[in-house]
Amino acid sequence: MKRNYYIVSLIFLIFFVISFLTNIIGPLIPDIIEDFRLSLTMVAILPFAFFIAYGVMSIPAGIMIEKYREKPVLAASFVMAFGGALILALFPNYKTAIVSLFMIGSGMAMIQVAINPLLRQAGGEEHFAFNSTVAQLIFGLASFFSPWVYSYLVVNLEKGQPDPNWIIRVFRFLVPPDLAWVSLYWLFTLIAFLMVIVVLLSRLPKVQLSDDEKIGALDTHLKLLRNPYVILFFLGIFAYVGTEQGVANWISKFLSSYHGYDPQTTGASTVSWFWGLMTAGGLLGLVFLKIMDSRKVLVIFTLAAIFCLTLSLFGSGPVALISFPLVGFFASVMYPVIFSLALNSVAEHHGSFSGILVTAIVGGAVVPLIVGGLGDLLGLRYGLLFIYLTLGYILSIGFWAKPLIVNKTIEIGRKREAA
Repeated sequence: MKRNYYIVSLIFLIFFVISFLTNIIGPLIPDIIEDFRLSLTMVAILPFAFFIAYGVMSIPAGIMIEKYREKPVLAASFVMAFGGALILALFPNYKTAIVSLFMIGSGMAMIQVAINPLLRQAGGEEHFAFNSTVAQLIFGLASFFSPWVYSYLVVNLEKGQPDPNWIIRVFRFLVPPDLAWVSLYWLFTLIAFLMVIVVLLSRLPKVQLSDDEKIGALDTHLKLLRNPYVILFFLGIFAYVGTEQGVANWISKFLSSYHGYDPQTTGASTVSWFWGLMTAGGLLGLVFLKIMDSRKVLVIFTLAAIFCLTLSLFGSGPVALISFPLVGFFASVMYPVIFSLALNSVAEHHGSFSGILVTAIVGGAVVPLIVGGLGDLLGLRYGLLFIYLTLGYILSIGFWAKPLIVNKTIEIGRKREAA
């Protein structure tokens, strides 16, 4: 199969954009709490609105792609993200933030359903595992990069002296002086607009969906849901994404509340390293999966994540600055291993099963909300103890999973599509 390097490069760019827009919520939380005068529960509604969109849109997006093909759906998804970013940039308040994040999340869900089959088609099936792994590295790079962009913008916008940088001058004209973080949503608006143009001008190949990528009929989904392993692995993905977002979204606020660190600099950089080390951990995980049963890898990395979370919550400030990112490092293998074990535990209907598993990303909506609610009642440190339950469930998978195929060289890149 001839490779289309332009389309592969475009997909890599889309992965970067998805991550840049998705994983910035955590660093913004302390500013949003202060500027909108919110409780922890109220601010947790924002990531809830974003990730609940995955539960709402993932399966409908697959149906739309089969009916209308990839290009119209990709263009529509970026239009939705553009609209969501624009309304928050123009009308920055709590209610528009909820609507904005739901719209952006819906757009991101539609994109993620579309681009993986497109990457397989454009890059060639024989290169799919490699290209998927590269795409996830790019995804991680954007998550590492976006908090630094946030720090640069808010620190410079809040300076009193004139700034010769034309970018800062433009944002000072657009953004209320007491809401410097809103500059990010003007940036997101521009990025989404440019992506709409790029997608419309691009000639996308016609994708022939494989059996693993097709969305099955309702009867197929109901049949799968009667399989206890489907429910158990759904809960596994739910627990993983809940863990990832439940930690990342509260790092900056925790460091500010308990150790007095500036959320716009130290807090943002710690979140950045959380995502950066998650990417690095994924590379190490690839090595481990070449030499060890994936269930053992899952157990070892999960125990290490639990240990690092304990240091983060009960250690000193300098310790927390190191241990929080290490939680991301050890969480890196969880999603691909759980997803792979899930698909290897069911003999058929992998496309429909994948859709069910992707829907479990709503864990990223529910768990941060629970942490916020408990945080209002007991304090954020004790609210974050809920993460021990999700990590405990992930740990259990390493003991009860009995895949039909035990493969020590799992193609991780292919399974990491929704992180």
